[in-house]
Amino acid sequence: MRVALLTHEPFYPPSGGGSAEAPYLARELVRRGHVVSVFGPPSQEPDNVAREFGVELHAFTGWKMGRYTRWRNLKYLFYPVALRRLVERFATRERFDLLLAQHAISAVAAGQLKRRLRVPVAMNFLDFLTGFMETWPVRLMPPPMLAVLKRYELSLPRRFDADAVLTVSDTLADRFASAGTPRERLHPIYYGYDADRFCFDAAAVAARRDTPPTIVMHGSFDHHHLGRIALDAVARVRRERPEAVFQFIGADTEAWQRFQNLAGKRGLGDALRHVGFVPYREIAGRLATASVGLVPYEESAGTHCAFVAKLVEYLALGLPVASTPLEGVRRYFADEPLATFSAFDGASLGHTLLDWLGKSPAARAALAAPAARRVRERLDWREVCARAADAIEVAYQCAAEKN
Repeated sequence: MRVALLTHEPFYPPSGGGSAEAPYLARELVRRGHVVSVFGPPSQEPDNVAREFGVELHAFTGWKMGRYTRWRNLKYLFYPVALRRLVERFATRERFDLLLAQHAISAVAAGQLKRRLRVPVAMNFLDFLTGFMETWPVRLMPPPMLAVLKRYELSLPRRFDADAVLTVSDTLADRFASAGTPRERLHPIYYGYDADRFCFDAAAVAARRDTPPTIVMHGSFDHHHLGRIALDAVARVRRERPEAVFQFIGADTEAWQRFQNLAGKRGLGDALRHVGFVPYREIAGRLATASVGLVPYEESAGTHCAFVAKLVEYLALGLPVASTPLEGVRRYFADEPLATFSAFDGASLGHTLLDWLGKSPAARAALAAPAARRVRERLDWREVCARAADAIEVAYQCAAEKN
């Protein structure tokens, strides 16, 4: 197949969140003999990236894209039309056999292109994008507008008759099914991690010491990441373990600054350690010496549908996890002893953190290796992308048989 992979984020290096998946998925498709053309924002050192992953890169240069650019939401609204036109220009001289859309934004462009190019479409939903916006300030996302956007996003596979719909969780698949997507076209593939980068080190786990107790969180620090739950959890832990510190690894976003200011007003500023942005390849080293991994997401449709990458990465390193009860990951990790889930409030999450800190490093280490083995067997990118590629190939074959 000639596959056109559409994305709204730079292909490489990953900028965080779901963008980490695209290079691994492209590599799996290329390994199977398919030709992959990537349409999206420019990558750094494009010639080297194209050679390393065996893909063709077609850069969108109409305006700067990225999760930290100004006017991001407005750009996202206009991007599908611009992306569609970019693909159409190339399609006049090179026929594609299948369109693969990464995320909802590119799914809009792919759906429109299906009608024009008459080729099958696979939509890969790595999150429920508009569902996250439920926790945004009203000034940024008025509720009536959000309700329309959520309905539209969930209608995309049905609206454009997508041939395959890959989802990051069973919970998200359920929502698409409720919105009219046929079950037989839905394929939960979950979300993976790079087992070569997040490599379990038994000696490093055995050497962990709570000096001081360190609770770590890494991510893109959006509004749903850092809210009242996270702040109250810090306060709860510090009341009983004043020596504990919270290390945050991520960019200096508006949400982070607000969180930091509120912590300062409550006398919690000295509990926070902000590392700043760290490239994906260096994250594991930053996490390895921590005591507990933190997932303090606020409740929303988006967070319930998520398959949180940081939780998988914590477990891969044998790091205990304290998380709010996000349905997607709670369903998947229901039987995982190294992951515990609180209620959706800071006091409960803080209590969950204290439970982990109350266990000896040796007791935590005893749970580490089995947890790391389980995620490596099921969620290494090779496994996740193999499931995705299988679904994509079946969708292509079914479409070819119909024609």
